Amino acid sequence: MSARSIRRALTGFVVAATAAGALTATAPAASAAPAAGHGHRATQDVMDAEVKAGVPGVLGQARERFPDKIATWNGSSGVADVDTRRPRLPEDRFRIGSISKVFASVVLLQLEAEGRLSLDDTVESRLPGVLRGKGGHDGGHVTIRQLLNHSSGIYNYTEDDGFRKYLSTEFMERRFETRTPRDLVDVALRHEPYFAPGTDFHYSNTNYILAGMIIEKVTGRSYATEVTQRVIRRAGLRSTTYPGTSLSMPGPHGRGYSKLLKQEPDAKVYDVTELNPSWGGAAGAIISTTGDLNRFYDLLLGGKLLPGKQQRELLTTIPMGKDSPARYGLGIMSATLSCGVTVWSHSGGIHGSTSLVVSDEKGGHTAAFNYNGDWHADLVSLVQAEYCGAAKPAGAERDTLNKLTALR
Repeated sequence: MSARSIRRALTGFVVAATAAGALTATAPAASAAPAAGHGHRATQDVMDAEVKAGVPGVLGQARERFPDKIATWNGSSGVADVDTRRPRLPEDRFRIGSISKVFASVVLLQLEAEGRLSLDDTVESRLPGVLRGKGGHDGGHVTIRQLLNHSSGIYNYTEDDGFRKYLSTEFMERRFETRTPRDLVDVALRHEPYFAPGTDFHYSNTNYILAGMIIEKVTGRSYATEVTQRVIRRAGLRSTTYPGTSLSMPGPHGRGYSKLLKQEPDAKVYDVTELNPSWGGAAGAIISTTGDLNRFYDLLLGGKLLPGKQQRELLTTIPMGKDSPARYGLGIMSATLSCGVTVWSHSGGIHGSTSLVVSDEKGGHTAAFNYNGDWHADLVSLVQAEYCGAAKPAGAERDTLNKLTALR
């Protein structure tokens, strides 16, 4: 992924322990051996190349389920802290950005299964008067399903020029400010919608801010409470938290480094470990680990978090734009690789952190990665290396994978 893509992706976000009996092989160095059952040499090579390209550190974990065991490979390259030179550790927490979106989708799908709402309910019916703004934004014509699969046409608040200044040139002075969900929706409503609801695809963080607001309206409880009880605790994600407005990171963690959307190789790097993630909210504020993300995707794709009907809705996809080979479900994307493996995935970007989680169709082989920087990440090569063994896809497949990993 190019520096331009990472910058666009950042503004687009902005886009429990392993089961008993698991075989764990830790590989913090390039020479470490892969786990049984799958070679991770190509994956480690990509991580090492990323550090050579200027990323402070990369952390990765792959998890494979076999009939008699679960094999877990942990790899890392570079450092967690450029001052102390501490290496990145498997238990390190990091901000996962837009990987958070599917957590909101799972909550809404559970509420649908309980008969408390329908994905075909309009936003107006659940949030009266909230979605009304410039150029025809009208919650009476947008459904919850269209929020979750980004076919609503609602303007993405992180594409607003003023908000981009907040995320870049003004960020170090304003990074501790609190933004309410209503504040973020109001930014979006200053602009016209991209298209009529249900007629196209455009990734918009505003969709998931509204999704979080609907969850609070329907349940009468905070989004933090609902996502924690319904998803994080239910899935046994012991190192995953929804921070709300908290500025700090729970330990252990490394540092997060940002160039504040600049792409020049010599751009100044800032330590942005502490920040107020409320501007991401339900669209991307969650903190997790590679182990928890792998466990979550294993359970999610394995059908363990939702009833059958809602699982099918989660995985019902639409093209990510006209003629796109990649497809988007409800907070999760899919594509088929040249080696024949269909993967489900989402990437996530926030200041100081770039993340990816990916799984095969049943959750049997999952992988999660994090960069502690936000100006470069070749997520395409990581997916290709882990699932096909080749680090550099070409042509149409690379275009497909770029679609799969560029939206944050």
